[in-house]
Order: sequence, then C-alpha cells, then structure tokens
Amino acid sequence: MGAVVVIAEKPDQGMKLAAPFPHRNKRGYVEVAPCDQFPAGAFFTWAVGHLCELCPPEQYDPSWKKWTLEALPLIPQSFVHRVSRGKKDQFQVIRSLVHRKEVTEIVMAGDAGREGELIVRLILKQCRVKKKTSRLWLSSLTKQAVVSGFHQLKSAESTEPLYHEALSRSCADWLIGMNVTRAYTLLLKKKGVDSLFSTGRVQTPTLALIVKREKEIEAFESKPFWEVKATFRVQGHEYEGIWHKDRETRLFDQPMAEAIAAFCRGKQGKVTKVKKETKTLKPPYLFNLSSLQATANKRFTFSPKKTLDVAQKLYVKGHISYPRTDSSFLTAEEGKAAKRIVQRLKQEDAYTSLFPLDRDSLLQDRRYVNPSKVTDHYAIIPTDDVPKVQTLAKDEQLLYDLIVRQFLAAHMREAKIAYTEVETLVDERATFLTKGKQLLDQGWKQIIGLSKHDKDEDIPPLEEGWTGDVKHADVREGKTKPPSRYTEGQLITLMKTVGKHVEDDELEKVLMRTEGLGTEATRAGIITLLKDRQYIEIKKNVVYATEKGKLLIEALGPSLLASPEMTAKWEQRLFEIGRGQADAHAFMEQVKKLSDHLVKEAHQRANTWDFSSFDQEALAEKTKKRKKRGPTYVGSCLACDGKLLDRGEFYGCTNYEAKSCRFTISKTILGKRLSQANVKKLLQGETTNVIKGLKKGSDTFDAKLYWDKEKKKLGFQPVES
Repeated sequence: MGAVVVIAEKPDQGMKLAAPFPHRNKRGYVEVAPCDQFPAGAFFTWAVGHLCELCPPEQYDPSWKKWTLEALPLIPQSFVHRVSRGKKDQFQVIRSLVHRKEVTEIVMAGDAGREGELIVRLILKQCRVKKKTSRLWLSSLTKQAVVSGFHQLKSAESTEPLYHEALSRSCADWLIGMNVTRAYTLLLKKKGVDSLFSTGRVQTPTLALIVKREKEIEAFESKPFWEVKATFRVQGHEYEGIWHKDRETRLFDQPMAEAIAAFCRGKQGKVTKVKKETKTLKPPYLFNLSSLQATANKRFTFSPKKTLDVAQKLYVKGHISYPRTDSSFLTAEEGKAAKRIVQRLKQEDAYTSLFPLDRDSLLQDRRYVNPSKVTDHYAIIPTDDVPKVQTLAKDEQLLYDLIVRQFLAAHMREAKIAYTEVETLVDERATFLTKGKQLLDQGWKQIIGLSKHDKDEDIPPLEEGWTGDVKHADVREGKTKPPSRYTEGQLITLMKTVGKHVEDDELEKVLMRTEGLGTEATRAGIITLLKDRQYIEIKKNVVYATEKGKLLIEALGPSLLASPEMTAKWEQRLFEIGRGQADAHAFMEQVKKLSDHLVKEAHQRANTWDFSSFDQEALAEKTKKRKKRGPTYVGSCLACDGKLLDRGEFYGCTNYEAKSCRFTISKTILGKRLSQANVKKLLQGETTNVIKGLKKGSDTFDAKLYWDKEKKKLGFQPVES
C-alpha cells in the first residue's frame, strides 16, 4: 500500500482533516507522516472552491464571443472545463501530488454533497489521473468524526451519481443562462434599455415572486374601516370587548359603527359565553439550513448568505454539524451521540444555568430521531467539541447560541398556554368579543427565550350569566393595509415552500417533493445574485423589487422561465439522476430543446413589449453604464456655500463634514422619483415639472414642487390631473 492524497474543498477544511494525524505544513498541502491510518504517509491538499469551471462560449466557437441574436441558441457538442483563472498554482500543486509514484490512492474529501463531489472529480479529470479513488463522507469535523470517517470510506462508485447530478445541473444552467440572458439583453437593448439582463431557472422565478408581491402592493387601495370597542363593568370587574359579527370586527360603514356604539351606551351587558382552552406547544424541530437562515434573519437580521458563511466557519472549527442540510432529523447513531453532547454543554459556563433538562435522551422521540427522514445529512446541531463561547467572534457567538438552544429545547417538556374567550351581549343585539391568554408553563420556551407573543393578556375571572353596565362605547377608525414585503428570511422560507402558493395540484406536489426553488445550499446565493444584478434592493431587511427587476419580469410575461414549474420538474429529474434513477444524457437533450424554445419565445415576446408605464429615469439609473466615478454635481446648496452632489438615494451637501451642513433632498418624494433635472430647477429657484401620482395616505395627486425659502422646505403646487 502506497501513500494517499486527500483532496478537500477548501484550505481550512484540509487543515482540519489533517489535524488528528502527525503532520507538517507545506506550500499548498499538508504532509502527514506514516501512522496507523496512513502506513505509507499521506498528502492533504485542497481546492479553493470551484477550481475548475465550464469554458466560456468563445472556446467552443470563436464567433460566439460576440453577442448576436443570429447565433442563438448556443449549443456545444459536449461541455468542456478549464482551470479557473487565478487558481492555476493550486491546481499544479494537486496535479503534482496525485501523479507522484508513491501515491496509490486518492481520497475525495470535498463537502459531503453534490457540489463537493463535482469540485473534486473535475479536478481529477483535469489531472488525467487514474488511481484507486474513494470518498470521505462527513457530517462534522470533530477529531473523532474525522478519524471515524477515514475508517469508513465510501467507494467512489457509490457517490458517482451525485457527480452526474451536479454536472448536469451546471451544464443545464450554462445553457439556459447563456442563451436566455443574451436573448433578452439584446432584444431589450433594441428597445433602448441598455443593460445586462441575467436570467436563470431559479433566480428568475424567485424574482417573479418578489415582483408579484410588489405589484400587489402597488395595486392595493387602502380603505377605511371602523371598529366598535366597549368597556364593561361586571360584578366589580372591568374589561374591554370588540363588537363582532361571525368574528368579523371591521365595519366599512361609519354610520353603522356610530349607530352600534350609540345603541350600546347606557345599556347593560350580559356574559353569554366563557370558553377556556389549554393548548400545549411542542418544542421546535431541530434546524435545517433554511430554518436556521429564517430564524437568524428574524432575530439578528443576518442575511441568508451571512448565516451560511458564519455556520460554515463554525462547522470548519468543529463546533457544529454540516450546515448545508435539508433535514431537521437525526439518525439513531446521532441520537445516541446527542446524550454526550448535552453533557459537554452542561459543563460550559454559558449554558449551565439552563440545566437540568427534562430528559437526557432523544432516542425514542421520532420528532427528532427519524432515520427515514435523513438523506445525505442530519439536522444542524452542536458537536461535542464545545468551545468557550466568549472566545468566538460576535456573529459566531450569536449563531452558535441559537443552534445550542434549539438543540437543548428539544430535551424539554411542552409549553402550556391557557386561552380564554368571552362573549358579552348588549341588550340582546350587539355581541362583543374579549380574548385572554396566560402562559401556564414555559416548558421549552425558557430555553429559547420568551417573545412578545408570549406576553399574558389578562382578563378578569368571569362567569356565564353575569350582567353589568356598558361603561364606554367608542368607534375607532383604521385602514386596511397592503400585503407586507418579504424580509430576506421570509424569502428563504417562500422559496422552499413555494408549492403552497400555486393552484395546480400536480405542480404543488412536485414543488413540495423537491422543496421549492433552489436547494439549501443555493438559496442564499440566489438572493445575493439578485442583489448584485440590481433586480432587488434590501432596505432595513425588507426586499424591494427595482424597476430593472420589474421590467425583466414584464418582458418575460407568462414564460415558463418565470414560473416555479420548470425549476421544480428540473430539480425532480436532477434528484433522480443523483439517485441513479434517471439518465443524465436524456435530461441534457431536453434542456437543449428548452433553450431553443426559450430563445424563440423571447423573439415572440419582444413584439408585444410596451414599457411606457415604467419609471424610465429610475430604470436608466439602474441600467446605465457609469463611465465617470464619483458623485455627480447638481447645483449649489440652498443652506450654505457648498455644492449639492448625487449621493445615491439622496442629494447632499459637500460641506456635510466641514461645516456640518445637513441640507439634503431625497430622490423619492411621496412615492415618486425626483429626477436630477427637477432637482436642478429647485436649486435655481424654479418650480419642477408636473410630478404625477404623488401619494399621501390613500390619496394621490399631481403637483409641481418648489423650494419654500421661509419655511426652508419643499412646497407643493397642486395642479389638476
């Protein structure tokens, strides 16, 4: 038996894998001395992420370098890879190691998933090496897990279908991305919109969901409503109730609401119904990546990418299990290990106060230990390599604590909440509803921490048949609100559960089976890509569609590319390829036909385009190619001798720091974009052009703007629409 080369996915992982064995660091690899595990020694090296990439179009055909509609669709005879730019040095290190004469075996040690499989196998193909190959498959990087993993290496053949799945995905994405992106970019340029319009089977339907919500908000018409609230004094107790009919409390007729309130004043009320119910709330499931990202976004406003990056650091340090998992369950083996992990956490100062727990084992609880629901990896849990929490970076502390508490909460009893509903009838005609809530037993919530929703809503002890007076009866006005925009965490959840939002039953089944748009490992990257492409903006953790994003979805129309249907069926077929149940070649032939169809569809759609309803200035700002760097000068400051510059979302004075001048003009006034030309008019003492569709509450109006010198603020000069 000769020496072994172990190829990890990243440098820090390679170092971690070599750590349990006697070693010394070299340039680009770690040399392990002969030992029990490696009698002839070993070389641990690593990729730097994707060391190899698909070749660009011009390497298949030089004429494909220039973007032309006539060349589409671009369909290579076969796909070819190359070493990524800037990564050739590390590739040479790996190639020299695997070709050493003393090396007789290669261990693929990329992340235990399809991408890790693809990364290492592509390197070996580029190296043109044929030696015995095996697979290291780990769900944690603790010393014990690493040593155990090398004792239980998988055969290369057993994981090869995952390589074909990942390769099919990347080649298919290349075909759709290259062809449809070029088609829409070139066709939109003919319409005067000069920008890159990137498309993809996951990013585009995700953007479509965001734009759909944006349109719902824009189309929403707020309506006033009224509610009648009364204060009762019964048997010495005072409480409040709200009028309802069939549990609907809102009235859209103000005179009716006023009449009900007037009717109730001075009358008597009778308690006609007291309903009490105690509900038990089970502890939460263990985290998978999506639920961890959603929770971290809600608690700490971490972006999904940040959560994944921090979790990856904790994983590489050996403190948590593999983060890119779609499972919330444990295998029986991990169920047994959980008991040991609990004991280690008990010894850490940060968590001793949370003990004792209600149980020390999860083995018999199928809510947590269910091997049938674990595919490649089990849930995200802490490992028995428990750190001194205060030694971690701040973000790592927050995320680690979140994972630990979710894990410990699983060992606790259910929480109990008592709900009370009281109905009070006034003069046999008007019914009022009063709700109360009391947290009887915190249970697992004492580990996770109480939220604002856990606050008790006290009402006095009341009995059916009791009567008393109506002390007050008032009408309160409210307004209907549009649907909320998504947060980044909610967007992750929406991508995963998109099947719940489609009307087609068969499509819903496919989407639920494939867990929606993207995978646990790719969703954060898709959101980041949408930001980078300027299709969406994130403001205070809220997702907004830009004019550019809305225009692309408008251009696509009912295209299959903008629907979850295509990516759902695609994921299903890829999953089958990864399980050896479907043919990769047949799948790729279908994708080639789809590419041709989508290009033809783009030409047909272009004949129907009309973008007159779009904010052309906002669109131009997102799509124009800026040749000059630095902020643009628009005029003189109206508060000092400074200059007003374009600062992105507002115009600000150059004397902000030197003279503390706070003079600014926002680019958005009452929901409408203020153009640079209109700002220049304001700074010159002129009124702006007519700005249509200014929104104030539920009202819209048209007006010219001017600078009010006395009040030192913008004034409005309404005009008739």
